[in-house]
Amino acid sequence: MSPSAAVDYPSFTSARTHFKDVLDATEQGRSVTVARDGQVSVVVPADRLRGFFFRTVSPRVEVTSDHGRIIALMSGRPFVSEGATVDDALSDLVLSLREYAEDWEARLQQAPNHRDNWSLVQLVKLSSDAQLLEWFERGGE
Repeated sequence: MSPSAAVDYPSFTSARTHFKDVLDATEQGRSVTVARDGQVSVVVPADRLRGFFFRTVSPRVEVTSDHGRIIALMSGRPFVSEGATVDDALSDLVLSLREYAEDWEARLQQAPNHRDNWSLVQLVKLSSDAQLLEWFERGGE
């Protein structure tokens, strides 16, 4: 397959037959699509997708103090954590996000008030704890 060729696979079977080419193309930064039963999916490297979400999903983390405890919350989202220090509160917030991502995949993704959190869940699943802490500080819009 030449580098300039479109990388669109009309079927799962075709993509499976050329799976090495699929991965090679994504490594080169090219978009790869695979069609199956009328659904078109895109194959992208996980680090690029994580980087995109890092830049486009806003964490909106606010940190305050209340009676000697540090409170970390995500404005506009149902996540609040606390700790003795800022680091403790943010680490607890990472844990809350990980638990939410599991719940979202298991049962929340179809709920009207949760279905739009797909990009947040993907960011959480594709990130290490250290990367999520960095996202709190530098990520988003």
